[in-house]
Amino acid sequence: MSPLTHLGKSGEANMVDVGAKDSTSREASARGYVKMNAETLKIVLEGNAKKGDVISAARIAGIMAAKKTADLIPLCHPIGLSKVTVDITPEEALPGLKITATAGVSGQTGVEMEALTACSVACLTIYDMVKAVDRSMEITGIVLTEKKGGKSGHWKREG
Repeated sequence: MSPLTHLGKSGEANMVDVGAKDSTSREASARGYVKMNAETLKIVLEGNAKKGDVISAARIAGIMAAKKTADLIPLCHPIGLSKVTVDITPEEALPGLKITATAGVSGQTGVEMEALTACSVACLTIYDMVKAVDRSMEITGIVLTEKKGGKSGHWKREG
């Protein structure tokens, strides 16, 4: 296992210097789920939530969150994102919603944190918008699913 790049010789936190790195095209995707009662999923899909269109609001919240990642994660670099997508699909078997977020940049550092942040905030927004009818919802399985570009190349989660 390689040493942690965010720690100095004395253990102090540092922002990694990416100034000498080549600017390359990078992309990352993350996935998560919001499990809910079947009746709650029906309310969401029919557009009958009292707070409005849950899926559209969660998608926009995820995109906005990706753009604010460096403000939320202390040692994360601010980057000029070239794309962010948040896809939300029903999963009847859960029951619930599957959230997939993808972020892209042409730059000197990756976008894994932006994809994970977008996915997380989209999940939280879904919870917030329908918690009045289902407090038993569960946000689960938020993981990085794929990363492309940069020195370490392409990585994809198996399974």
